[in-house]
Amino acid sequence: MIDDNGEQLGIMPPPQALVVARSKGLDLVEISPTAVPPVCRIMDFGKYQYEQQKRTRAARKHQKIIEVKEIKFRPKVDEHDYQFKKKHIERFLEDGDKVKATIFFRGREMAHPEIGRRILERLTGELGEMVVVETIPKKEGNQMHTILAPKPGYKRVQPPSEAKPVDSTSGDVPSE
Repeated sequence: MIDDNGEQLGIMPPPQALVVARSKGLDLVEISPTAVPPVCRIMDFGKYQYEQQKRTRAARKHQKIIEVKEIKFRPKVDEHDYQFKKKHIERFLEDGDKVKATIFFRGREMAHPEIGRRILERLTGELGEMVVVETIPKKEGNQMHTILAPKPGYKRVQPPSEAKPVDSTSGDVPSE
């Protein structure tokens, strides 16, 4: 039994603890029911609930919600479209989201799942240093997909830009 100032009052039966709590105008709150003997504290229960809610809100506020973004490809994807979608995947991974890369098959394309598998393997190969493959490419119905997650601690190195110095007097780029 702990009183409202944080001092231990010792072990006492529940009715006696309730009498002590009521005499102070506070509630008897069971803090640790699994302990032997259970730990109870004299406090304002409304204030205790408010502080618990405040702690859970603060913990939820600092959590990063990981979303799964989906990028769809076709077996006959053009090189430019492939590169464009790969850039989107890189951006999603840098933001900390997972990516589900899907290949859609139609008609006779379903007879050649190796084309879709090659596209997904090429994608994971090109993103190799920044990605962890969570699921290997698998075919379900008329589509094949894989799930990619960002590699923990990976930071993309920005290539240095080749900007020329600007002349501060005229605002022109110096001729070389």
